Amino acid sequence: MTIEIKRNADATVIELVGRLDTTTAPALDKTIAEDIGDTKNLVLNIKGLEYISSAGLRVLLSAQKKMQKIGSMKVTNVCEAVMEVFEMTGFADILVIE
Repeated sequence: MTIEIKRNADATVIELVGRLDTTTAPALDKTIAEDIGDTKNLVLNIKGLEYISSAGLRVLLSAQKKMQKIGSMKVTNVCEAVMEVFEMTGFADILVIE
């Protein structure tokens, strides 16, 4: 998986490409913990994400909880396969998805 961070005046955007699983989830967790700075708005652009495991879901839930305290988080460009996982696990009701 590749992680790319882009910052603009409104938000920090993290773009993910590949698979978010047990092997790659720690890298995203570390990126969110260390590299988002004092952003108030976090956008996870997962257009290139083709798979998400329970470890990846845990990182998204952790990020959502963190961002609720200081601002907002949304997930954008969700592919059909990942959206199915979000719907089956109830994450579609927890996350802001655009």
